[in-house]
Amino acid sequence: MSEIDASAAPPPVVVLVRPQLGENIGKAARAMLNFGLTELRLVSPRDGWPNPDAGPAASGADIVLAGAQVFDTLAEATADCTHIYATTVRKRGVTKPVLTPEAAATAVHATAGRSAYVFGPERSGLETDDVALAHSIVTVPINPEFGSLNLAQAVILLAYEWSKGKALATPPEVPLDPPAEHGELEGLIDHLVRDLDAAGYFFPPDRRTMTLRTLRTALTKTGWSYNDIRMMRGIITALGRKARPR
Repeated sequence: MSEIDASAAPPPVVVLVRPQLGENIGKAARAMLNFGLTELRLVSPRDGWPNPDAGPAASGADIVLAGAQVFDTLAEATADCTHIYATTVRKRGVTKPVLTPEAAATAVHATAGRSAYVFGPERSGLETDDVALAHSIVTVPINPEFGSLNLAQAVILLAYEWSKGKALATPPEVPLDPPAEHGELEGLIDHLVRDLDAAGYFFPPDRRTMTLRTLRTALTKTGWSYNDIRMMRGIITALGRKARPR
């Protein structure tokens, strides 16, 4: 048997079962699109669909909301899926394989058919019958003293883990300027000390040595580049000038 090409696995659908607030649907859509998921399915949303509160909360994820499909039952919403992952913090008396979001994402990428991530209502989560329909349970490792995740948080955790197997855009790397030679930094320190002397900063005189040591320690902590030093010397020069009349 040939190995499954994980890159060919279709993106999972996100199924919200009996979601209560349009705002939370919008936030879930935003979380989905952040990480490249666009197919949203709703099972019996409490306030109907479309919901005017979803759009503003989606913050531009309109493509997800526009394509959202509504179903009467979870079975109908997942009829075309080959693997269903129920997200819950408890097994709810149902014996199923229990996966972390990372393990579930790996399985989704290795599944030839369509997978579904299923999330329950905000207040109560998935019911036992909902979990029974799933093939696997996804549980987020979480602080046992505070195991409360909102709907969008749960969606973004699973979407993010799935996205790590995809080539999504990343912020461009901006190379840092190389650090300047130490002689340049000494020139900055000398310049600063000269102007501080002129301003009478080192007072009382018997604390001059200690103050200079503290100043040098602070300045040598940073990785000053040549441009950093040039800018700072310009600032020091400007501060030493008389203010121009306006």
